Amino acid sequence: MGYQMPRAAANRLFKRLLEHYDIIAPKVFTGEGCFSDTDIVRYGKVSSLSEIEFEKKSDYSFKEALLPVNETLFYFTEDQTSVPSIQEKKRLVFLRSCELHALRRLDTIYLDNGREDFYYKRLREKTLFVLIGCPESCDTGFCVSMGTNRTDSYDLYLNVSPETVWADCRSPELDRFFSPLSEDAKETAAICQVSPKFPDKNKETVTLPASFPEDILSHPIWERYGNRCTGCGRCNFVCPTCTCFTMQDIHYRDNENVGERRRVWASCQVDGYTDIAGGGGFRKSQSDRLRFKVLHKICDFEKRFDHQMCVGCGRCEAVCPEYISYIHIINTLAKEDA
Repeated sequence: MGYQMPRAAANRLFKRLLEHYDIIAPKVFTGEGCFSDTDIVRYGKVSSLSEIEFEKKSDYSFKEALLPVNETLFYFTEDQTSVPSIQEKKRLVFLRSCELHALRRLDTIYLDNGREDFYYKRLREKTLFVLIGCPESCDTGFCVSMGTNRTDSYDLYLNVSPETVWADCRSPELDRFFSPLSEDAKETAAICQVSPKFPDKNKETVTLPASFPEDILSHPIWERYGNRCTGCGRCNFVCPTCTCFTMQDIHYRDNENVGERRRVWASCQVDGYTDIAGGGGFRKSQSDRLRFKVLHKICDFEKRFDHQMCVGCGRCEAVCPEYISYIHIINTLAKEDA
């Protein structure tokens, strides 16, 4: 159901939601960018509507709300283990259309890919999703090419202006907060038709290869860009569908037999990620790692699950310190396929 309300009424609504939910949204972290005098937009808890960054695309994706950068899986002692409890409060996560499509990819990996991941599932079940519209395309995104620029799989949509807020609520659980907003302000939320804003055209266009030649593994583009890649892993960390992690056992100082096991973000682009016992490794060169990442995003994942892994958010394009163009790689492969 759609609602239109003045900003003051929306602020009251937000306060009521905070009583029942932790609200996680993109916001500006001042002075916390790569350099001391730069800001960064990433996800964190917010306490007011004005804290949310609606205009700029976040530098990091929403995935850390469901997959923490550093997550304790269990605690151990000499003779027993225990799983950390999860907070009872539910959560609202603000995200864009391409990221809602990325959520489907995460669900595929963690819920439909063999046994369900216990830790992901318990966070997923306690989370509702609020869509942020995109009236205009971001600079590096290519969601239109990937078919992820539109979605109706949201619980709530908000369109915010300085004076007015429009909402489309698809969740009965959230709809109860709208009418009435308060006992003395029954008319503050007018029922109306509200439709999300989506981009119909991006500044960047990507053409996916219809097929891949037999010599794709030896294509010169892997060496060309692989020689520039430093293996920093930034492209993986900002990507909403990259899910690689490693394990760390932390032993406490007062008793080395007591500690915790943590799941920590990792990167398939970092040297040593594929190393195995005995000193072997599956992808030794940076070119091999780059090739694996690209083909996994646009080929291997689709063969198994019938949809592309990449959602066209363009974060990898924006964050690479060596200006390696993921878009150019894909378009080059597509041209040669034609």
